[in-house]
Amino acid sequence: MKKTASFLTLVMLTFYHAEAYAMHIMEGFLPLSWSVLWYAVYIPFLLVGLSYIRKKIMSNASGKVLLGFAGAFAFVLSALKLPSVTGSCSHPTGVGLGAILFGPFPMAVIGGIVLLFQALLLAHGGLSTLGANSFSMAVAGPFISYWVYRAAKRAGLSRNIAVFLGASLGDLATYAVTSLQLALAFPDRVGGFLASFLKFAGIFAVTQVPLAIAEGIVTVVALDLLEQRAKGAVENMIKGEGLN
Repeated sequence: MKKTASFLTLVMLTFYHAEAYAMHIMEGFLPLSWSVLWYAVYIPFLLVGLSYIRKKIMSNASGKVLLGFAGAFAFVLSALKLPSVTGSCSHPTGVGLGAILFGPFPMAVIGGIVLLFQALLLAHGGLSTLGANSFSMAVAGPFISYWVYRAAKRAGLSRNIAVFLGASLGDLATYAVTSLQLALAFPDRVGGFLASFLKFAGIFAVTQVPLAIAEGIVTVVALDLLEQRAKGAVENMIKGEGLN
């Protein structure tokens, strides 16, 4: 199990390419009031996620390894960047895999840690915008991924299709929320919030739609590889249904 996680992490690192662009929203880009607000919105999800991990994952050896891999997966994918809207960038998020395995709350912790490390070590994003970036990538994205995956399974779709849809739409949800955050902070002088949101979302879509499709495919492949080497552990995590 540990060898599988190490091998997959090494494969992802082979394709790692970091550039000096901001992580979602760069340091100092949001007004202070909005930065504080998004921290306040994010922190409750972080606390619930910490409690969930402590109670349901830390006592499970396989679960801890899978959680570590989910974090590495999110770290590497979210570091693959393309410049987009001024003060931001487009990239995969990588949070769908963890949300499908563990549910959305643990990813509020893992995603926040990923963003913190990238802000401190890679100068991607920053501390002032960490709350906003964490809410979009570590909360909104995982919740949408989890809900879409569950809905697709209940609709009778195959697991691979459900994983693809969950990861892809979770990625797009992250950027929809980022567009919302930017539009709230910087409404258009003429069209207001809605016009600003449509502008930000439209620019993001050019790069993010193909990236979301690619992320869906990569997530399916990653989960298949994990299952080949640790089928029982992966099945147990998915059957745990995350929020139950």
